[in-house]
Amino acid sequence: MHYNSFNHVMRTRFGRKMYKLALDGGFTCPNRDGALGTRGCIFCSGSAEFAARPAGNITTQLNNAKALVADKAKDAGYIAYFQSFTNTYASPERLRELYLPVVQHPDVAVLDIATRPDCLSDEVLAVLRELAEIKPLWVELGLQTIHPKTAAFIRRGYDLPVYDEAVKSLHNIGAEVITHQIIGLPGETEQDIYATAEYIGRSGAAGVKFHLLHVIEGTDLAKLYGEGKLETLTMERYFELLAGCIRRIPPEMVVHRLTGDGDKRTLIAPLWSGNKKHVLNSMNRYFDEINLQQGSLLI
Repeated sequence: MHYNSFNHVMRTRFGRKMYKLALDGGFTCPNRDGALGTRGCIFCSGSAEFAARPAGNITTQLNNAKALVADKAKDAGYIAYFQSFTNTYASPERLRELYLPVVQHPDVAVLDIATRPDCLSDEVLAVLRELAEIKPLWVELGLQTIHPKTAAFIRRGYDLPVYDEAVKSLHNIGAEVITHQIIGLPGETEQDIYATAEYIGRSGAAGVKFHLLHVIEGTDLAKLYGEGKLETLTMERYFELLAGCIRRIPPEMVVHRLTGDGDKRTLIAPLWSGNKKHVLNSMNRYFDEINLQQGSLLI
């Protein structure tokens, strides 16, 4: 095995394949509602990772999401995944009301919440602690980069120590942290990218999601691309950089994602990323060719 894959770890941990059910709690983001800004991050089109916002209350969403995978999910387990925007950006009362029925649902094995490190107050952490005492709780943090210049350019809205403190606080309440990194951010060198991966590996996060930088319609990134101020990665170069990151993270860290696949309807660049099957097959062949081993370059 070249890397500690999500599917392998889930089968080992739960004894079966696990499916994520994408749910929407109706949240916004402090980078959009005026608390920090109104334009969001430069790569954000208004929907996290290009997912459509499901309709209906959470019970309806759960049932609809299960129905979508029913044919291939026989004997599988389910991860309730709150993906879009900042899913702790609300009062503790609202969070408890939303998440308690989900984490108590008999079909849900794991609760997975994506949020920002700067939206984890003591009161919010107290609610998350309650949830973590019922079922495994994963909290996803969008770090993207450790470099201040890049973080300012993409309008991330918080400094690196805020991430560090969030990881510690989440550990203290029994949650597992999954950290996101974007490969191909404007102005970042190969060594910049590897430094972020190494930092994530040392930060205490249990898992990592690697993303290719996409250019999506309606984003500020699209404007830069249209003005010729941004180049995206070729498939081959992305594979090289991704492999370099995997070699620099601990062998036990779970690789939850190797790349993202943008919505083909709004994807501007790189267009090669729209063919997910081809990308993954090519990636696996490349990993075989170079005999990739996770953690092989750890110092």
